[in-house]
Amino acid sequence: MILVLDKSMTQVKKNQLKSILAEKGCMVHEPGGSGQNILGIIGKNSLTKEFFMAQDGVLDIVPISTAYKLVSRQMKKEDTVIRIGNVEVGGDRIAIIAGPCAVESREQAMTIAKEVKKYGATLFRGGAFKPRSSPYSFQGLEEEGLKILAEVREVTGLRIVTEITSPMHADLMFKYVDVIQIGARNMQNFELLKCAGRMGKPVVLKRGLASTIEEWLMSAEYIAAEGNPNIILCERGIRTFEPYTRNTLDLSAIPVLKQLTHLPVLIDPSHATGIREKVSPMARAAVAAGADGLMIEVHHKPEEALSDGPQSLYPKQFGRLVRDIYVIAPVVGKQLTHDYTGSAAAASHQRGYTQSNKEGKQVVYLGEVGTFSHKAASQYFGSDVTSYPAPTFRDIFENVKSGAADFGIIPIENSLAGSIHENYDLLLEYELNITGELSLRVIHNLIAHPDTKLEDIKQVLAPPPAFQQCRRFLDANPDIKIVPVNATGSAVKRIAESGIREDAAIGSIEAAEIFSMNVLEETIEDNPRNFTRFVVIEKKPVTEGVKNKSSIVFSTSNNPGALFEVMKVFSENQINLVKLESRPIHGKPWQYMFYADLEADMSDPEKNSVLEEIQKNTEFFRILGSYNCGSDRQME
Repeated sequence: MILVLDKSMTQVKKNQLKSILAEKGCMVHEPGGSGQNILGIIGKNSLTKEFFMAQDGVLDIVPISTAYKLVSRQMKKEDTVIRIGNVEVGGDRIAIIAGPCAVESREQAMTIAKEVKKYGATLFRGGAFKPRSSPYSFQGLEEEGLKILAEVREVTGLRIVTEITSPMHADLMFKYVDVIQIGARNMQNFELLKCAGRMGKPVVLKRGLASTIEEWLMSAEYIAAEGNPNIILCERGIRTFEPYTRNTLDLSAIPVLKQLTHLPVLIDPSHATGIREKVSPMARAAVAAGADGLMIEVHHKPEEALSDGPQSLYPKQFGRLVRDIYVIAPVVGKQLTHDYTGSAAAASHQRGYTQSNKEGKQVVYLGEVGTFSHKAASQYFGSDVTSYPAPTFRDIFENVKSGAADFGIIPIENSLAGSIHENYDLLLEYELNITGELSLRVIHNLIAHPDTKLEDIKQVLAPPPAFQQCRRFLDANPDIKIVPVNATGSAVKRIAESGIREDAAIGSIEAAEIFSMNVLEETIEDNPRNFTRFVVIEKKPVTEGVKNKSSIVFSTSNNPGALFEVMKVFSENQINLVKLESRPIHGKPWQYMFYADLEADMSDPEKNSVLEEIQKNTEFFRILGSYNCGSDRQME
């Protein structure tokens, strides 16, 4: 059951209540991040409802109807996000675990690790203990394999996932690995589950070959009941009568699990299909269905692999799959977690930002909690930094310039409404650096007070770009007055605080939940291909890692062919121009600055000759930033 506590109850009184309940034989669990003051009560006891209600600070009792208590969505409404080094599994980000089925040698493991990291893997998998159907098959290198995995982590920075097959291996796992995996054959090995729970390390729990979802969740409950909440569920296919694939991948399990549990869900299409050509299609489908991550088998020489070669992708195939996932992820409201040379958090880490000194690192965004800018900050940085809002775009730039914030995140263009011209002007005015970008799918909803109907609405609040993106809906309701505000989150907050039932706002589902409002109409934007491109700004440029995109600003003389001469430099040097935007120069009528995005690292010393040619043909030139856009990994 769940005890709902008085919000004003202090931690001291809560601890006193927990002690009383523990003495009565209760297992007390305090869910984190729920936004409520609650306690979960687990275990057999003879205590009555009257006893619980008589305790100081207890307001209500909510029963948990499922057999699995700690892992149920009833216990914790928010998605659990599990942190493994710099990688987060769950929430709005997609993590990719990749590597061979088994560690065969140091050379093999290191070669594959470097390849999968280059293409976007965030965690490395490899088996040292291999439970096999035949006792004569390769069983793994055991401790020697674990030592190789530890060396892979040291060299590449990738955290290690490997399978534990017996409680007697617990000490070795503690010594060498970061995440332990319990395989399908051991899903109901209850002593092993208890051991994993006591170890406390993150656990990837694979579904059994013929297990129901409830049986799977009950196995997760065994781990959680031992005090370990860091559980990642992994669907790897179940055994059916179908002979054309190794197993049958149950993608329907993803939305079912999302409703039943708060734990993150991975999909392993390699073991599910057993066929190399089927892995990528099922991986793409899994992300579209809402998976939090993928576990992919990759081998540089799968024809020579000692196990599971036919289902292992070649590195280049894995690279193409990662590119596909990068494109698909924003459609379902997620972002691909980049590799250690790609994400902003990693760039910060490379500049001396580590877990030990992360206190105080902050990112500033526009508006209020619940805006799309807030969501972009959360998706890009995860929990690596603390985010806070600013009322205007200029305030964001001022906060970063003054050092009050380490990062700013600003929208730069929308696929329906076009460029955010104010931010282009601010990029020119402030000498800050673009250090990263992401695309966020923007889904607009009409948000109002509970029980308010569409015909009751007299006016709707939203920022001007939102009105542009929802023009068809507004034209179909001409009697509704539009009231501009600076951000969608601000709009929702204002109608919530005003209490005026005739007011509505355009905003995100997250904002509606934060301010306890109702979504009256969903997806009111004109076109589902509604994406906003955000960029990250910092005082310092990115100096390490992959940089495959640059943003520049320049002006030319007012002579025929002046702009053409600049474009010719790009053409002659095979530099792809992906965006060109002109803006008036303030104080100089009919003269313009040009903003351009290039698929090249213009900060690379090898591009110095190109820069010299550009500067010969421009009156003003500046690199706004060279960074990893995430969508174009090296494809050798």
